[in-house]
Parts: sequence; structure tokens; C-alpha cells
Amino acid sequence: MNELSPDLTSDPIGWALPPWTRAEAQALHDAPFNDLLFQAQTVHRQNFDPNKVQLSRLLSIKTGGCPEDCGYCSQSAHHESGLKASKLMEVRRVIAEATKARDAGATRYCMGAAWRNPKARDMDAVVAMVEGVKALGMETCMTLGMLDLEQAARLKQAGLDYYNHNIDTSERYYSEIISTRTFADRLDTLANVRDSGIKVCCGGIVGMGEEPIDRIDMLVTLANLPEHPESVPINMLIPIDGTPLAEAKPIEPIEFVRVIALARIMMPKSHVRLSAGRTAMTDEMQALCFFAGANSIFVGDTLLTANNPGEDKDSLLFRRLGIEPMELGAQ
Repeated sequence: MNELSPDLTSDPIGWALPPWTRAEAQALHDAPFNDLLFQAQTVHRQNFDPNKVQLSRLLSIKTGGCPEDCGYCSQSAHHESGLKASKLMEVRRVIAEATKARDAGATRYCMGAAWRNPKARDMDAVVAMVEGVKALGMETCMTLGMLDLEQAARLKQAGLDYYNHNIDTSERYYSEIISTRTFADRLDTLANVRDSGIKVCCGGIVGMGEEPIDRIDMLVTLANLPEHPESVPINMLIPIDGTPLAEAKPIEPIEFVRVIALARIMMPKSHVRLSAGRTAMTDEMQALCFFAGANSIFVGDTLLTANNPGEDKDSLLFRRLGIEPMELGAQ
């Protein structure tokens, strides 16, 4: 066995340490599927209860009209997706929705706005949302586009626990998907979030026409950050009419599971979230993802503007698999 083919059935953590190289990550990704899943499940059990999954709820607090040209997004003003732009939601309505989510079992509430970056005029309302959701006893998360250090510090002071800002794909492939901001812009925002003391939620999207090496490079970038993101959402592209990626070829299920497993091994203490695209996944595919180390999902009928399995379907799947919702703050 050569150095690019690690023995995944031996010492589960002793053969590779960060910083990760592309060669090390690719050797894992390309290993026999059963060996890869064995390794991922071993690492998962060392860090988490294997039968607990965190439930999060995502609300779009400002929809559509975004000046960015992300090729996958129905909310971009550059695309003819038929989605109408809305104003920022009222604070009391956000709190009411968060209350319903908490009562339905969600422990983390994520709020997303279709902005390039928040404007000064929006910050008071955004801060009030964070404070209100925090007062419900939930973890708070926001995704508002790019942040400067002053904005991040203000959100931290309000009680924001997590900030989501995905890198989306590899640095090599990034310009094929987005032209209005750079890969470096993404990393700058992540640094501002981390420097402010907010936990980082950062992952990407697969199935956008990228090569397998782009998925590997994306995870290498995340795993080699100064600190691993506390949450790593892995999204499967939902092709949306009117966007440049409407006809993208879907990623094969086993290839998607490989990405989940690789994320789990490379970032062992992070929550790996099975995010967008679950409506296109069979129960068996989701079960493989949980075995490969996914331990967080979004619940509810919608995910920003896309469909998502409802609570009833998720509850049924959890019962079939013997999975229970993770309690707040638990691992």
C-alpha cells in the first residue's frame, strides 16, 4: 500500500493530520466505498452520538433581488427565475416563526437575506432578530452575504452564535459559478466572522458541473482553515428554471455520499449538515449519508425558496433508522 492509499481499516486518526494535501484527501475520496464509510463512521463515533441528528430551521427574512450572479440561485437579480423581491421581514414575524420552529423541535434557527452585504439601515432590525431568537433559548445563525469586522462584532454582541457563508466550490471552479465576488472575498468574510468570536458555518454545493477534484479541493480549503467550521453544510444542487444551472447533470448518489464521508473524516468535530437537495434523495441515500457522518439537517417544508421534506417525512425516516433529534448544545 503506497502513501496515496491509506489503510482505512487501521488506526482511524493516526495516518493523516492537517494541513491536508490534495493527494491525501483524494486518496480517501477514491478509496473503496466500504473502507471509506467504515473510516467515516469510526471517526463519527469518536466525536458524536451516531444516532443523534441536529435539527435546524431556515427562514428567508429577505427574498430575491440579490445583486450577486451566483449561477445556482433563484434569488439573483441577474436571473429570470420568476421570484419577486421582497422587503426585509418584520422582527416580530421572525420571532413568531422561530417560536413555532422551537416548539416543533428545532434547536437552531437560521435566518437568510438575499443581500451582497447588509446595509447600515438594516442592522438594527437584524440585531433585534438575533436578540429575539436568542431569548427563545435557541442557537442563532444568519447568512447575510459579506460582512466587515465591525458588522460581525455587532452581531456577536447581539448574541449571534453562527454565521453561514459558504465557499460553494473549489477556488479553481469558483469563477464558473460566480463573477460578482471572488473566492478571496468569501475567505475574508470567514476571517471577520471568526475574529469576532462567532462560530463559522461554511460548506458548499455539489452537482454544479464541477469535477470530483473540485469537491475534494473545496473540503481541503475548509479543513485547512485556521479552525474548522463548526458546521459544514453540504448542499446538492436543486436545478431551478431560469438560472444558468437549470440543466446541470445531477451528481450520482454514491459520489455525494463520498463527499459527506470525506467531510466527516477531514473535519471530525464539525457538524456535517445534509442541506439542500434532500427532496431528490431516497430514504436509503439519506441513511447512507447519516452513516457516513452527516448529523444535522434542515427541517420544514421550505429551504429559503426551495422545497424541503416536511417534518412528518423526516420523523418517519428517523423512526425507521432509530435516530433521535439532538438536544441543544449536545454532541
